[in-house]
Amino acid sequence: MSSPHSAADFASLRARYRNRYENELFEKVIPFWERHAPDSAHGGHFNNLDRDGAVYDTTKHMWMQGRLVWMFSKLYRAVEARPSWLAIARNGMDFLRKHAARPDGRVYFSTTADGRPAYLQRKIFTECFYLMALAEYARAAEEPELLREAYEGLGRMWEWAWDWTKVGRPAYEGQAPSQALAVPMLLLNLIEEVAGEDFGTYRAEADDCIRRTALHVHADTRCVYEAVAPDGSRLEGPEGRLLTPGHAIEAGWFLQHWAQRLEHADAQRQALDMVRWSFEKGWDQKCEGLFYFVDAEGYAPVPLEWSMKLWWPHCEALYAHLLDYFLTGDAADLAAFESVHRYAFTRFSDPEYGEWFGYLDRQGVVTHRFKGGPYKGCFHVPRALWLCLRLLDEKPAWLA
Repeated sequence: MSSPHSAADFASLRARYRNRYENELFEKVIPFWERHAPDSAHGGHFNNLDRDGAVYDTTKHMWMQGRLVWMFSKLYRAVEARPSWLAIARNGMDFLRKHAARPDGRVYFSTTADGRPAYLQRKIFTECFYLMALAEYARAAEEPELLREAYEGLGRMWEWAWDWTKVGRPAYEGQAPSQALAVPMLLLNLIEEVAGEDFGTYRAEADDCIRRTALHVHADTRCVYEAVAPDGSRLEGPEGRLLTPGHAIEAGWFLQHWAQRLEHADAQRQALDMVRWSFEKGWDQKCEGLFYFVDAEGYAPVPLEWSMKLWWPHCEALYAHLLDYFLTGDAADLAAFESVHRYAFTRFSDPEYGEWFGYLDRQGVVTHRFKGGPYKGCFHVPRALWLCLRLLDEKPAWLA
């Protein structure tokens, strides 16, 4: 690890990046969703938006709806109490509560434009993003009864998280027992967002998620595996070798938030390793950018889209590397951030219509021109930009 830098170095860093990120967020990204997402006829928001914002499919995906509500509520609370931001959040929350949230706690994955149920996943991710939205909106709108609902839903997640047969997903005799990194990492973030400063109430659950996350981190191979056996041992075959650099980097900063809050030194070091090792494994030395998937032993990854460069891993890497630099002063963390920054702002950011493209081929050429779809919405890009801005307005730990 290199020595921490000086106040002048930080001032130079801030001068290079702060205005760029502020302009990208508030002049190019957020206005895109403000202009094109709201559905004036049926309420809620469209998320399937073409490059110029045109609605190419009126289906509404509820985890995208929840993410948008969370984002605008967060901006209202953390940046500026703009009535228009709260109105956008309310529009989405009203639609979610009226059409998507079921009495049994499940949340439809998608609906028609006018709110008729279209699909229910046998997973818990839509429910998690609904609860994040519910909690953040409740605080922004000062509606404590909604916050109580979010707390109740958070408790219910623990009944479902580790046994998806409870949400209708079948278990088969020949299926190897496994744990996906997506579950403990998302629950860590969910607790942080729903509980807020009341995180002590969920200390046992957070500790369990930290323990489960650690099962995926293998120091002997410097890998963070996407799926492992329940005891953390490697699974056989391609599933056991699969690395998803974006997920591991995102999980790393989720863990780092908790490690800093709990003053957990071992978790702090592990979170740094997760981000650094995943960047090391995932960065394309030939064409730059982060691969979507990597095989830990050098085989061709089974997912056909493995070599594509997606927007969200780069968003997560921007914040994770900048956070690590703020904590450590390590020049390698700053270099990684700057590499991701150059790639992301050159390849994904759209100077003509705003927002970011989501999907590139290995060479960095746009493959899908749309800005919003079933899996891309108003979330990863604005969240990363906002989190980086928040850091750039703080003092690095090595200057304290």
